[in-house]
Amino acid sequence: MKLVRLLAAFAIGTIMAAPLAQAEDVVAFSDPGYGAGTIVVKTSERRLYLVLGNGRALRYVVGVGKRGKQWAGVKRIERKMLKPDWAPPAEVKREVPGVADFVRGGTPGNPLGAAALVMTGGDYAIHGTNRPGSVGGFVSFGCIRMYNSDIVSLFGKVGVGTPVVVVR
Repeated sequence: MKLVRLLAAFAIGTIMAAPLAQAEDVVAFSDPGYGAGTIVVKTSERRLYLVLGNGRALRYVVGVGKRGKQWAGVKRIERKMLKPDWAPPAEVKREVPGVADFVRGGTPGNPLGAAALVMTGGDYAIHGTNRPGSVGGFVSFGCIRMYNSDIVSLFGKVGVGTPVVVVR
């Protein structure tokens, strides 16, 4: 009986602690040239910043492109989607044999997670994940991967047309 209580307490503690690791932080941000409302992704830091202005930004932990899949440049948010469906790009199909051709949004196997902010050109998105343990690593085919709670938060703070600057 004591073991059951101990395991239950551990499980509750783990569940209660998880959101703290996923929370956005308000931090000092003095990088010149980025206006309020701009999203800045620093690949080397594996961090995304939503510039607030006045030397501040919201900072999120993100997963970024793995070796050979990283990029840098300026894009804009082109489309916002909640519970997006996913179909793997040709590159993913080539490199991951047996990957599903289509995954319905809102299902546990969907790698886009809770929401997606698709960037101009349609090749990349800032999105949630069904693999939260991958956030913070060099893990993707070029997309920016966030905890689901963080992408939902960011989704509500930005609109179509928001600039996205990705730097190494």
